[in-house]
Amino acid sequence: MEKEQIEKELKELIGEVMPEIEDVDFNADIEQEYGVNSISIIKLIVAAENKFGVEFTDYELALDNYSTFRNFADLLSKKMDDLD
Repeated sequence: MEKEQIEKELKELIGEVMPEIEDVDFNADIEQEYGVNSISIIKLIVAAENKFGVEFTDYELALDNYSTFRNFADLLSKKMDDLD
Protein backbone atom coordinates (compact mmCIF):
# COMPACT_ATOMS: atom_id res chain seq x y z
CA MET A 1 0.00 0.00 0.00
CA GLU A 2 1.30 3.45 -0.89
CA LYS A 3 2.31 5.73 1.97
CA GLU A 4 -0.22 8.37 0.86
CA GLN A 5 -3.01 5.77 1.03
CA ILE A 6 -1.86 4.64 4.48
CA GLU A 7 -1.93 8.26 5.70
CA LYS A 8 -5.39 8.81 4.22
CA GLU A 9 -6.78 5.70 5.91
CA LEU A 10 -4.94 6.50 9.15
CA LYS A 11 -6.47 9.99 9.15
CA GLU A 12 -9.94 8.41 8.90
CA LEU A 13 -9.05 5.98 11.69
CA ILE A 14 -7.85 8.83 13.92
CA GLY A 15 -11.23 10.51 13.34
CA GLU A 16 -13.04 7.34 14.43
CA VAL A 17 -10.88 6.64 17.50
CA MET A 18 -10.40 10.28 18.55
CA PRO A 19 -13.45 12.17 17.24
CA GLU A 20 -12.39 15.27 19.21
CA ILE A 21 -9.54 15.73 16.69
CA GLU A 22 -11.15 17.44 13.72
CA ASP A 23 -8.20 18.46 11.55
CA VAL A 24 -5.23 16.08 11.68
CA ASP A 25 -1.82 17.65 11.16
CA PHE A 26 0.64 14.76 10.83
CA ASN A 27 3.53 17.00 11.94
CA ALA A 28 1.94 18.50 15.07
CA ASP A 29 2.97 17.33 18.53
CA ILE A 30 0.18 14.93 19.44
CA GLU A 31 0.40 15.45 23.21
CA GLN A 32 0.56 19.25 23.16
CA GLU A 33 -1.61 19.95 20.12
CA TYR A 34 -4.27 17.27 20.54
CA GLY A 35 -3.97 16.10 24.15
CA VAL A 36 -3.35 12.50 23.11
CA ASN A 37 -2.56 10.30 26.12
CA SER A 38 -1.38 6.72 26.52
CA ILE A 39 -4.94 5.35 26.50
CA SER A 40 -5.73 7.17 23.25
CA ILE A 41 -2.60 5.90 21.51
CA ILE A 42 -3.32 2.31 22.58
CA LYS A 43 -6.86 2.62 21.18
CA LEU A 44 -5.38 3.90 17.91
CA ILE A 45 -2.83 1.08 17.82
CA VAL A 46 -5.52 -1.57 18.36
CA ALA A 47 -7.68 -0.02 15.64
CA ALA A 48 -4.68 0.13 13.27
CA GLU A 49 -3.83 -3.51 13.98
CA ASN A 50 -7.38 -4.51 13.08
CA LYS A 51 -7.66 -2.29 10.01
CA PHE A 52 -4.23 -2.90 8.49
CA GLY A 53 -3.56 -6.47 9.68
CA VAL A 54 -0.31 -5.61 11.47
CA GLU A 55 0.94 -6.22 15.01
CA PHE A 56 2.68 -3.81 17.36
CA THR A 57 5.14 -5.05 19.98
CA ASP A 58 4.69 -4.26 23.66
CA TYR A 59 7.48 -1.70 23.35
CA GLU A 60 5.63 0.05 20.50
CA LEU A 61 2.57 0.62 22.71
CA ALA A 62 4.27 3.47 24.59
CA LEU A 63 3.14 7.01 23.82
CA ASP A 64 6.79 8.13 24.04
CA ASN A 65 7.39 6.45 20.66
CA TYR A 66 5.06 8.85 18.87
CA SER A 67 5.60 12.59 19.12
CA THR A 68 3.58 13.12 15.93
CA PHE A 69 1.08 11.19 13.85
CA ARG A 70 3.81 11.18 11.17
CA ASN A 71 5.91 8.97 13.50
CA PHE A 72 2.95 6.63 13.81
CA ALA A 73 2.32 6.64 10.05
CA ASP A 74 5.99 5.92 9.32
CA LEU A 75 6.02 2.90 11.65
CA LEU A 76 2.73 1.69 10.22
CA SER A 77 4.09 2.04 6.68
CA LYS A 78 7.18 0.03 7.65
CA LYS A 79 5.01 -2.68 9.16
CA MET A 80 2.92 -2.79 5.98
CA ASP A 81 6.10 -3.14 3.88
CA ASP A 82 7.23 -6.01 6.09
CA LEU A 83 3.98 -7.85 5.27
CA ASP A 84 4.82 -7.90 1.57
